[in-house]
Amino acid sequence: MHGFSTRRFTLTAIAASGALAASLALAGSASAVSPSTATASYDCGFAGSGTVTLTAADSGSGKTVRVDSTDIRTQFPLAANSVTTTLKLNKTSGGVTSEVQFSGTVHEAATTGDPLSFGPLPLTDGTLATGDTTDSAALAGAPSETNWSLKFTVHNAAGDFTSYCTATGNQSTALTW
Repeated sequence: MHGFSTRRFTLTAIAASGALAASLALAGSASAVSPSTATASYDCGFAGSGTVTLTAADSGSGKTVRVDSTDIRTQFPLAANSVTTTLKLNKTSGGVTSEVQFSGTVHEAATTGDPLSFGPLPLTDGTLATGDTTDSAALAGAPSETNWSLKFTVHNAAGDFTSYCTATGNQSTALTW
């Protein structure tokens, strides 16, 4: 009887290990973004200009970018998750350049003058495959509704307000997914 119990336990452990391995394989694997952080200069009009840090991540189930800046600051208090942030990046894949966008309403509450900190913003438009690179969409001219690389749409009781920014140059280095 003791031998049967040991075999039964061993077979059960082997089956559980196999099920765990299959579950992990189906869950997708995380892929490193190299480098995970890059900086670029952005002009946000009346909100200010300066360095923006982009922090990218690929969890295997989703690609995200976080947007932070100590140079560009909030112009008024923001309730948590009250701003939809959209970031356009130029994507290069196999020598072909196109555009991807990351967008979301994820941030902590902020007071006037706080540094910008939004995200992580999920990939919402376009696709990224292993080996693709992304870089800030540098644009000439003043930021506007038709000329932007980064935009913030504030949602509050008084109505929606959108602020636009343009990248004024390429990132310190492209992000490779």
